[in-house]
Amino acid sequence: MKTRVCRLYGQNDIRIETDTVAEPGKGQVLVRVGAGGICGSDLHYFHDGGFGPIRVREPIILGHEVAGTIEVLGEGVSDLAVGDRVALNPSRPCGQCAYCREGLFNHCLSMRFYGSAMRFPHEQGGFRDLIVADAFQCEKVGPGTSIAEAACAEPLAVCLHAANQAGELAGKRVLVTGAGPIGSLCVAVARHRGAEQVVVTDLHDATLDVAWAMGATETVNVMMHAEKLEPYAADKGKFDVTFECSAAAPAMRTALATTRPRGTIVQVGVTGDMAIPLNMLVGKELVLRGTHRFHEEYAEAVRLIDSGAIDVKPIITGTYPLERALDAFRKAGDRTQAVKVQISFAEE
Repeated sequence: MKTRVCRLYGQNDIRIETDTVAEPGKGQVLVRVGAGGICGSDLHYFHDGGFGPIRVREPIILGHEVAGTIEVLGEGVSDLAVGDRVALNPSRPCGQCAYCREGLFNHCLSMRFYGSAMRFPHEQGGFRDLIVADAFQCEKVGPGTSIAEAACAEPLAVCLHAANQAGELAGKRVLVTGAGPIGSLCVAVARHRGAEQVVVTDLHDATLDVAWAMGATETVNVMMHAEKLEPYAADKGKFDVTFECSAAAPAMRTALATTRPRGTIVQVGVTGDMAIPLNMLVGKELVLRGTHRFHEEYAEAVRLIDSGAIDVKPIITGTYPLERALDAFRKAGDRTQAVKVQISFAEE
């Protein structure tokens, strides 16, 4: 069998090529991909050839936010059927290393993750018409959920894991800095878990409008109206929890200034070195927590989307056919307009 693939050769060098697909083996399925979302890591590979020490060293098929329809079952697969519509969990921990044995699967020392250049040879991703996947990666969705919505399960899982680092959110006052796809989904998760107030900051009105649609109680364009945050910094801060999703130094300073004493800042966005005013962290006894990927949250994300408990449709701001992948990547990189841009691979 043949499949089209979206393969990155280097900075700004994406090519649509044809590759061969094997038959699914034992415990595997063949999935016809319907939609795939372009993530921030995909954009880093496209624009910069990688991020931090992780560099693209060989051609790589990008994409880890994908969903589709099962076409062929491999030997021994009994809990899935041809025609099932599924979201594909891109995370495949080894199950054997020290962290896996502790249950910290997202910290697996031999993690295989779709479209990642962390290992060499690279882990090829899901931006293709057909892909062989392990059956355990498949989370079924019902007929009322579009494949495009199902493909949003991965970023939603990231946000669910971030929320789990924050602790109880019911009745809390929450700040989200950065209204990209992760920020907007953090808004939705916070509201779903009962946050009383969710204030969102960003530099662009278009992305803030999406955050509002996802449940924000207030949005602040900090480029135009930074003064609106001043009341939240009064009396050592007002927010119980902050999700810092931008990885921008000014946003981190805002988080430290507006989070109340003994509040929690969950650092979701990633970047290189950043100066942090430690006096505020120490003086207010703040908890600064990192968050990395997900594990069991992926299945939870699919259930929340499939049940309609969280509506992800507002974050999807553009869809392009595979043959226009280059346009899709350029659009996704335009933070003045785009939140989540997806590539469409097949008719649903």
